[in-house]
Amino acid sequence: MFDFKEIRLDDKAWITKCLKTSDFRGCEYSFANNLAWRRLGNTLICQHDGFYISCSCADDGKIFFTFPSGARCDGEGIERYKKLFAELKDYAESKNSPLVISSVNSEHLNWMRDFYGDEITVSANRDYFDYIYKAEDLIALKGKKYHGKRNHIKRFKENNWSIEKLTPQLYDCCIEFATEFYNKNNGYDDYSAVVEQYVIHTFFANFEYLGLKGGVLRKNGEIVGFSVGEQLNSDTFVVHIEKARSDIQGAYPTICNEFLKAYATEFEYVNREEDLGLDGLRRSKLSYQPEFLLEKNTVTFK
Repeated sequence: MFDFKEIRLDDKAWITKCLKTSDFRGCEYSFANNLAWRRLGNTLICQHDGFYISCSCADDGKIFFTFPSGARCDGEGIERYKKLFAELKDYAESKNSPLVISSVNSEHLNWMRDFYGDEITVSANRDYFDYIYKAEDLIALKGKKYHGKRNHIKRFKENNWSIEKLTPQLYDCCIEFATEFYNKNNGYDDYSAVVEQYVIHTFFANFEYLGLKGGVLRKNGEIVGFSVGEQLNSDTFVVHIEKARSDIQGAYPTICNEFLKAYATEFEYVNREEDLGLDGLRRSKLSYQPEFLLEKNTVTFK
């Protein structure tokens, strides 16, 4: 029996346990992200047989499930997933929807294709691939490929600048800074931008409880950028929010570099999340030379 409900703060302990067991690197495997972005897909969650299951509603009204966490990709774990998917298929069909599983990584896709064969169809959406970088690359910025980034940072640091830890005293300042972005870019015309404002408020309202880290960049005493992230899994730090003044040369690469210097030195990888198909964002993320793109597949059961 699946008992879906809205995600709440007091779900953190059991959800975090499931996420830690699976140790996935996708940005959707973050309790903070799940809590904050729940409005975007009218997401509901449930705990079932040791799994954390997240269910959302697509634009066409059909439901889909994020690949559940709570098991490893090994013999025993795969058998548990097979049993779970059989139950989820019955549940989805009772709702007049096929079973659709999103965020299927290549490791799970391999055994799913072997086991289910023609019973499933597979699609991938490049817009939702996560950008994964070597942490040491973004921190050191060594070599010719980062020459431009180093120059922009050098220009920025010709000013009176500072980077500081994001403390409770700065929450309201950062919210105001993000709101200026929203208004300047007519965010009310973009539902995801509207939801992002809710996300930012949720992050700051529960910052310490969610285990978030933040940095604030200043130029001549004025806030010109801020970033928010956290440990995602055993080897990856994820950047959830990164905003800076695009009219100030070097502000973006400086907040990226300084924030990761402060919080990502102990990790092998940095996940800077997806580009959502936005041309400017895609060019920016590619310019940081990702180690690889984390492919995410959608599997539909016939």
